[in-house]
Amino acid sequence: MVETADLLCPESKVKFENISLSRRTVTRRVELIDEDIVSELNKKAESFNLYSLALDESNDIKDTAQLLIFIRGINDSFEITEELLSMESLKGKTRGEDLYEQVSAVIERMKLPWSKLASFTTDGSPNLTGKNVGLLKRIQNKVKEENPDQDVILLHCIIHQQSLCKSVLQLNHVVDPVVKLVNFIRARGLNHRQFITFLEETDADHQDLLYHSRVRWLSLGKVCQRVWELKEEIRSFLELMGKSDKFPELSDEAWLCDFAFAVDILSHMNELNVKLQGKDQFAHDMYTNVRAFKSKLTLFSRQMSNKSFAHFPTLAMQKARNVKKYCKSLDDLHREFCRRFTDFEKIDKSLQLVSCPLSQDPETAPHELQLELIDLQSDSVSKEKFKSLKLNDFYASLNEATFPNLRRTAQKMLALFGSTYVCEQTFSVMNFNKARHRSRLTDQHLRSILRIATTKLTPDFDALAKKGEQQHCSH
Repeated sequence: MVETADLLCPESKVKFENISLSRRTVTRRVELIDEDIVSELNKKAESFNLYSLALDESNDIKDTAQLLIFIRGINDSFEITEELLSMESLKGKTRGEDLYEQVSAVIERMKLPWSKLASFTTDGSPNLTGKNVGLLKRIQNKVKEENPDQDVILLHCIIHQQSLCKSVLQLNHVVDPVVKLVNFIRARGLNHRQFITFLEETDADHQDLLYHSRVRWLSLGKVCQRVWELKEEIRSFLELMGKSDKFPELSDEAWLCDFAFAVDILSHMNELNVKLQGKDQFAHDMYTNVRAFKSKLTLFSRQMSNKSFAHFPTLAMQKARNVKKYCKSLDDLHREFCRRFTDFEKIDKSLQLVSCPLSQDPETAPHELQLELIDLQSDSVSKEKFKSLKLNDFYASLNEATFPNLRRTAQKMLALFGSTYVCEQTFSVMNFNKARHRSRLTDQHLRSILRIATTKLTPDFDALAKKGEQQHCSH
């Protein structure tokens, strides 16, 4: 760095030489930035009218269970703050009561009122959802104790639920041979190189197979699509290698039909998965996509029973189709979606009311919202604002004296975490930073790194720089 400074800005070379990059100094700087972000988050939290928490747990490379807690708070101006609240290391057991103690300690440390906790979103693991001693039950009891009028909404991560729904399709007899085939070609260097050369020589549409990790259903859909598109080239390559007997499925018409169905349905589910991913998504937008997908499944089943394959182009190319079996799979998938999303179904009317207040029938709304909805729907200025403003900005523009209950309902729905996506993304950051060659990171330093990597808040770098200069001078 000093050599670069000497070339680009020689007049500042001395300043660069005075910058300390020792491990201890860098560690302290990271911790100072972390402390500044926490201080800023504390200030914002003081103005929260309501807040929600998203929680997920995963083991790091040292097999230490790390608990991530994200907060999503909303203030009177409908400004939404979504930040990492804490990362807690669980050294012993991870029972519901142990997790409750950790979460409770964080809430108390950050001085967050239990009475303002609107919802809690998890991945649905047993130690979180136990009916009597799970974390969620204890959270519910604590909030009721602090505020009897506050009902905490408990949600199971919408992305996790959607992924679990796939199991009802019973596609293992398709997936396993496909994964085995991909691994046979890609896991062996010689096979892989020869296969790529073969594709180039045959002018195939694709130049390679995609790799699949068993834990990633999204990648599975893309892998199946690629294998299907290259199945003729793969079959020829296996014959050339004398390995056709290892994959008899590629010549089995019934299996190929099931494979074609899998390609199409996984493609539809991947589209849904992509829509559900991403930070800062409102829960009503996420559940709207799920609701739409359930309607699509009904359409698919009805059309397929009438021998229409408009939305299953891969299956349409197959002759030996077992339509009855595939219709049953679609119906089973629809029922599974209905079963798994009961928690979102309970709040669906509130989600729809908040997302589309101008089209709601006041008579079907809760009594405390009926008159406010009539006033809102009769106000032409509000109608124009709804068209031009983002949803949270629209509700912020409503007069608090005229629409107190509508604003309160909107705040609760907008504060919800629809998924634990932010937790899963942060675990990826954790695995990258606490890797095999950096496994000795302390829990405190890891927490600081994760907070800095995920924050949307801007640290006061001028104040931090002055503090660093003072500490440097004192030495």
